[in-house]
Amino acid sequence: MPVPGSVDSNLPSSVFTPDSRDAWIRLGIALLIGAIGSVGLWSVVVVLPVVQADFGATRADASLSFTLCMIGFGVGAMVLGKLSDRRGIIAAVGVGTVICCLGYAAAAAAPALYVFNAVHLAIGFGSAATFAPLMAEASHWFERRRGLAVTIAASGNYVGGAIWPTLIERGMTAVGWRMTTIAVAAAVAIAMALALLALWSRMRGGQVRSYAQAAAPRIDLKLSTNALTVILCLASISCCVAMSMPQVHIVAYCGDLGYGVARGAEMLSIMLGLGIVSRIGSGFLADKIGGLKTLLIGSMAQGFALVFYIFFDGLTSLYLISAMFGLFQGGIVPSYAIIVRESMPASEAATRIGIVIFASIIGMSFGGWVSGWIFDKTGSYGMAFLNGVAWNALNIGIAVLLILRARQRMQLAPA
Repeated sequence: MPVPGSVDSNLPSSVFTPDSRDAWIRLGIALLIGAIGSVGLWSVVVVLPVVQADFGATRADASLSFTLCMIGFGVGAMVLGKLSDRRGIIAAVGVGTVICCLGYAAAAAAPALYVFNAVHLAIGFGSAATFAPLMAEASHWFERRRGLAVTIAASGNYVGGAIWPTLIERGMTAVGWRMTTIAVAAAVAIAMALALLALWSRMRGGQVRSYAQAAAPRIDLKLSTNALTVILCLASISCCVAMSMPQVHIVAYCGDLGYGVARGAEMLSIMLGLGIVSRIGSGFLADKIGGLKTLLIGSMAQGFALVFYIFFDGLTSLYLISAMFGLFQGGIVPSYAIIVRESMPASEAATRIGIVIFASIIGMSFGGWVSGWIFDKTGSYGMAFLNGVAWNALNIGIAVLLILRARQRMQLAPA
């Protein structure tokens, strides 16, 4: 007979203790799934020059594959997030993996560039299963360490970014881009099947609704779920327009300054690498002060770094500012997932996080384009950085208003 208050390992599969050893094992598997499934975000960048040459296309035409991949990623975040809420994370990631691998098989056999570009919608769509739905799922496994869990789950795509490009580049050198693409499809299918099987086992048969025993929302902003989702989407768009300026244009900016694109690529790598540190650190912070305040701190720090880009353009300065920017921006997007989980029903978490992530994709896409448009009109990136600062200020304003509203609700609540 079990001791009162203890968890009996022979109890039904619905029994689960948040923040337990089992929860951390699940989170480790989720990080692995995120690293494997994020291949769709990185492979197209590596094969782009080779594909362009193979099809005899322009750089703009070949780059459309990345744009369509991002569109598919945004739509997939919403659709697969909804599937995760209804059928569970195993089903959502399983469906996403199948779609992603079929997309890679089609890309390898593409007879023309337009086919190669089009199938990247499917590749991006399938890859989305391992980001927003996975963050939402991880939030159900923890209470005390929820912020840290969400940011670790979100770090999978950064880990993938550190691994996949090198593997794909070496594969292309050895056997060409088409055979490498087929190999990626096969490797992802096998690795994801094993990882999902491990997660299914840890979830005692693959609980369909792991949110059933999740903690209730901590914050009541007295806003409808739809209204709060719209507000968070606006915040997500504004911060990502600002975020996209250095991430999309730092390489070109260094080329314009005469430092060479290689220096810009190094700065981008430093930025993304330190983004992992920022992402994990923001999780620790969110567990102490909550998602809203973490968002405000991250957004203010990002704006601070953007201002430095306006006044300093020396080579050493740009390295330091890019490192600072990476340390500041990595935790902003996961903060939205934490806010959703803190203020909305757990049963809708994956759907709502998916919608907000889709908004962030819109912000990154628009921000990357509008910064280039401003450069074309002014002949300088100075106004483009100012544009980023302005959008960042909007994000700060939204965060401040939500914090003030949350504080007001707490003061009005009965003791």
